[in-house]
Amino acid sequence: MEQFKGSITALVTPFKNGQIDDDAFQNLVNRQIEAGTHGLVPVGTTGESATLSDEEHERVVRLCIETAAGRVPVIAGAGSNDTAYAISMAKRVQNYGADAILVVTGYYNRPNQAGLIAHYEALHDATEIPIIIYNIPARTAVNISIETLATLSALPRIAGLKDATGDLARVALQRRHCNDSFVQLSGEDMTAVGFNAMGGRGCISVASNVAPALCADMQNATLEGDYTKALALQDRLAPLHDALFSDASPGPTKYALSLLELCECDVRLPMLAANEAAQAKVRAALEELDLIG
Repeated sequence: MEQFKGSITALVTPFKNGQIDDDAFQNLVNRQIEAGTHGLVPVGTTGESATLSDEEHERVVRLCIETAAGRVPVIAGAGSNDTAYAISMAKRVQNYGADAILVVTGYYNRPNQAGLIAHYEALHDATEIPIIIYNIPARTAVNISIETLATLSALPRIAGLKDATGDLARVALQRRHCNDSFVQLSGEDMTAVGFNAMGGRGCISVASNVAPALCADMQNATLEGDYTKALALQDRLAPLHDALFSDASPGPTKYALSLLELCECDVRLPMLAANEAAQAKVRAALEELDLIG
């Protein structure tokens, strides 16, 4: 679907004194939209969804939708390894006005391909908004086969895929086998330009939390077919991409945002704040991009 494209930010969830910092979150949303970000993903992995209560999860989604106010699409995280729970959460965020839901594969349970099809079919049949499948086998120990994606893409509201496999060859194969309207979005900042060159339409990005305008410009360049410009921007952003994953995410991203005075660097256990080596890399990357002095 054409509305899901470009630089889509996987938003952090800012905390202060152990609680969600509503004001900081709303400021982050406004900053993203004003910088040209094409879409927002609240309560994904980067938003520390695994450690949010249901009440917190829903509040963050509502805040995002209310603050975005229709200016960009909101793709709300609603994944779980429990299909019934995923359906319950998907219905709630749908009722709040989310434009789509992002649904990860069944982590820990490790369902087979038939189980994955049944999982997404159940979600599809229980909801009324587009679904973006999230394939990230490094975290879930489950990889969706291309054949399974082809089957799921035939469903009218399976809109696309967030692909965090890092396997660019899959992009071409998925293009061949999936529905023509099926949108492929990268889930990996470092290979986002290459992903689009192979047929992708955007990136659900961590780095765009920190440098939203540059990430949006890079994605716009790929959408316009200007890969000379896109590669130049990718080269500029590469140290930031590297730094933000030099320790467990989103620790380095929150540290970067704290340097920009946008939120605290608090994360929830079992996550810890970025270690000293990661902090040094983040600071250097921000200085190189002239984001801090």
